[in-house]
Amino acid sequence: MTSRRVVVTGVGVVSPHGSDPSTMFDRLMAGESAIREVSFDVNAAYSNIAAPVDFDPAPHFPPSVRLENVDRVSQMTIVAATSAFADAALQLDDAQKLRAGVSFGTGMGSATALEETHLQVFSRDPERVRPMTVLKVMNNASPGHIAIKYGFGGPNLTFSCACASSAVSIGEAYRQIRHGYADVMIAGGAEAPLTYTFFRGWDAMHVLAPVDRENPSATCKPFAKNRTGLVLGEGAAMVVLEERELALKRGARIYAELIGYGSSNDASHITKPSVAGQARAMQLALEDQGTSPDAVDYVNAHGTATAINDPTETRAIKQVFGDRASRIPVSSTKSMHGHLLGGAGALEFAISVLALNRSAIPPTAHLDSPDPECDLDYVPSKGRRDVSLGCVMSNSFAFGGTNAVLLARSA
Repeated sequence: MTSRRVVVTGVGVVSPHGSDPSTMFDRLMAGESAIREVSFDVNAAYSNIAAPVDFDPAPHFPPSVRLENVDRVSQMTIVAATSAFADAALQLDDAQKLRAGVSFGTGMGSATALEETHLQVFSRDPERVRPMTVLKVMNNASPGHIAIKYGFGGPNLTFSCACASSAVSIGEAYRQIRHGYADVMIAGGAEAPLTYTFFRGWDAMHVLAPVDRENPSATCKPFAKNRTGLVLGEGAAMVVLEERELALKRGARIYAELIGYGSSNDASHITKPSVAGQARAMQLALEDQGTSPDAVDYVNAHGTATAINDPTETRAIKQVFGDRASRIPVSSTKSMHGHLLGGAGALEFAISVLALNRSAIPPTAHLDSPDPECDLDYVPSKGRRDVSLGCVMSNSFAFGGTNAVLLARSA
């Protein structure tokens, strides 16, 4: 089977820290949290803590686009993809577009449109459901819009495997190029879960952190002894992946080379993570192109700040890296941008690639009281600059047992 090299040539985000990747990374390096209290039009008496996106879609779309027919998750995805495409400075002819595709991941999909439709049907006027409802809520709407915008006739893929969705989408896009099925892929994912219905559902599972009344922005505390649960976030992140020789031929700016993708399933419990499953995904990513564990200089952890995930991931990292585990910087940026669920893997991979480019490691914010069970170097509170980074790992682990790990090195 053909085996080709794959590089990252474009990055686009719509994140709780803004829509400019450089500004976002600077804010993360400063330990700035985008987490705050939010309330809901559906039930103003109910509020919770989250990392929302300050996002007005109107300036990003021509007047001919009826935004009421495009869900928030698709709006953010299209904007992130447009930014990534522009960042890559891609100019494809008709033949090249037939070998270009889109790969997208989301866990909850069009949560906003689903809630609006349910309200309309059950509480308002069931005779006035929007004709575009089905096309608005389908999970593959986002990549469909992107493929139509750019005329991409290659693979158009959608993955929904909870919190690993967008990491899987990038990994599978990498395989499409590596094995010769495509030359260019826009890949990533998004989530817009900050609706009353979905908040109540997550709240019922007792995994959401209660508001830290002393400092709401510090509510998410991965790897800390006083961590109390995850904080939901929203946003989108998309990257442009290209076959390396074609990217070099056109003089593209290359952020990084994607050199490993590992995917596994715990096959043990629908919500409880497994050390063995997580470690296997990391090991598979390393084995993908024969990368030594000694080459990894930074791990962007899944790090959800839940009671069970953080020590599980700690043990999995130790299993893979052995004695060296304590010397590898590991951080969870969810402490600042929250958990984007299906969009988390793409955003965190983008952050990892930017870390590689900047020779800088973002911190795990609010880690003032470490958990003795979580005893690795979690880069507490402050980011580190002027760090030698040759290879970075990004971990994504999900309900349902799906684990996905991405590995990138300097180009």
